[in-house]
Amino acid sequence: MPNLKLGKLPDRTPSKITITVSAGLSQALNDYAALYRQTYGESETVAELVPFMLSEFLESDRAFAKARKEGLPGVGASEKPRRQSAARLDDT
Repeated sequence: MPNLKLGKLPDRTPSKITITVSAGLSQALNDYAALYRQTYGESETVAELVPFMLSEFLESDRAFAKARKEGLPGVGASEKPRRQSAARLDDT
């Protein structure tokens, strides 16, 4: 049995989600749902899996966790550039 990153979903009240994704992502999500069904013997729709997949993704993102811990920048605050250009580095 595969060891999926996403564990078996807990009992819950289903919620509706509406998003637009590329054809490739749609196929990948359908493939994941099929593997989930094969792994756990229970069929879940992509719409039921996606919120849990997003939650797992956010919980495993160290940079996001650090930013939340440090306090996210306020609305309208400009983002810090990730890299400075070589010319800019030479000016300092």
